[in-house]
Amino acid sequence: MTTGPVIVECVPNVSEGRNQSIIERLASAVEAVKGVALLDRHADVDHHRSVFTLAGEPNGVSRAIAEFVRVAVAVLDIRTHRGAHPRVGVVDVVPFVPLSGLTLMDCVRLATNLAAWVGHQLAVPVFLYEAACRVPERRRLENIRRGGLEGLAHRMRHDLHWQPDYGPAIPHPSAGVMVIGARPILIAYNVVLNTNDLRVAQTIAKTIRESGGGLPALKAIGVALGTRGVVQVSMNLTNFRVTSLLDAYGAVRQEARRHGVAILESEIVGLVPRAALPPDPATTLNLRHWSADRILEIRLEQAGLLPKGGELTLDVSKDKETFG
Repeated sequence: MTTGPVIVECVPNVSEGRNQSIIERLASAVEAVKGVALLDRHADVDHHRSVFTLAGEPNGVSRAIAEFVRVAVAVLDIRTHRGAHPRVGVVDVVPFVPLSGLTLMDCVRLATNLAAWVGHQLAVPVFLYEAACRVPERRRLENIRRGGLEGLAHRMRHDLHWQPDYGPAIPHPSAGVMVIGARPILIAYNVVLNTNDLRVAQTIAKTIRESGGGLPALKAIGVALGTRGVVQVSMNLTNFRVTSLLDAYGAVRQEARRHGVAILESEIVGLVPRAALPPDPATTLNLRHWSADRILEIRLEQAGLLPKGGELTLDVSKDKETFG
């Protein structure tokens, strides 16, 4: 029997990081739903991407994310999108994350219900990923994104194993494709390098990520930040108890030194659970714009979703994941 609060987190990533009026409209779609809190939003003009963090009880979050997706599909057009971050649709990925009083399988049901609605009501093809996936090859997000939207569209046309779980068998003209699923909590973390050489960031990313023989439970790519004239190693920590923020920062720093490059700063995208933070994170991680309200539990307390001093029942899986 559940005795504590029941909280699900949903972290939609949309392919829009520059138009503030659209970002505000998407935020308003969430804030209009009673019992759901928009905990955070992070817009990046170089990635041309925004990450929203909403939380609440499952029914409310389901209503909020459905309205969010409906608005995004109505106002965004993937055909005009140009950004540094990989994507396959205007609402690129929508993960559900159990925070308290829920299991991962509860989140799978939420993801499946949303996917069915998107496919049937909005006519956008949906692929289920991570814990919600039905085809092993499509569990990992990078497999779905391989070749971008164009590569995915080709597989959808020519490979029966790449028919979507819901919706039409071809991408939506303006919305593209959507990936929806359920996963444990992860931390999105970026380290900015004092160079404009993208090859350096890409080489470091390839060296430190798990798939390249580097740190376990770490995903990494190199990204150019055109507006700043520098590059970034963009990472996902899929199990912070296996590879910590300090581990990831240290690995980037070590490899950057090999290339004769300094670290400018780092940043946490979205929110981070208290247990994942090292002592004095602003100093030890050289964090940009750090404050205690980046801590997930504090935001939940402020929103009235978690009692003061309350703890989350985080399900941190060892399963391999990717960006999203």
